[in-house]
Amino acid sequence: MGVWPYGRGCAAVEPVQLAFVLVVLFFSVILHECAHGWVAYLMGDPTAKDQGRLTLNPIPHIDPFMTIILPILTFLFWGFPFGGAKPVPVNPFNFREPRKGMMVVGAAGPATNLGLSASFALFYHLARQTGFFNEAIAVALVWAVVLNALLAFFNLVPIPPLDGSRIVAGVLPREAAAAYDRLAPFGLFIVVGFLMLGGFGLLLVPALKGWSKLLGMPVVL
Repeated sequence: MGVWPYGRGCAAVEPVQLAFVLVVLFFSVILHECAHGWVAYLMGDPTAKDQGRLTLNPIPHIDPFMTIILPILTFLFWGFPFGGAKPVPVNPFNFREPRKGMMVVGAAGPATNLGLSASFALFYHLARQTGFFNEAIAVALVWAVVLNALLAFFNLVPIPPLDGSRIVAGVLPREAAAAYDRLAPFGLFIVVGFLMLGGFGLLLVPALKGWSKLLGMPVVL
């Protein structure tokens, strides 16, 4: 716990550390999408499996903008890379209870990233206890914790089509949920507006700081 002493943003890390962080981000977003697909499959929807998306092979998951362009832009403008993979297709009509199914599928991705974040925090603390620890390892593991938490909390923002909107839609009355889902085509613009109006600092930064403190990790934001 404490304030991170090595500056803010991945721009402050060494090239090898940045490469590690990029690899972690890349596979974290893939695991995020695989989690959606696996949970959907377990609940009766084989769509993602039939389209070859239940794999750790990165090729089927690459989206030109989300996986390549966005991480470069966010690194240049924010100081750390952030992105996503191609969304996994889900057909809710294959679920016994479509609304409940979409809630569970929506929660699976962020839950996976929080699990990864906690796992990297565990590695961080174990490394400190065993003596297998130096600044390079510390920086890489701290950013692995932060980026996975950021993926989780960002996706939990209840703006369609982010995962948080699937959870919210599942608890709304059906007519309200249908009206809410109609925001999805405008979701990207709403998300951009949310970030430009300070949503990152207002909601995401406090969540990330709280999560870091909960895990006993340095606060980097």
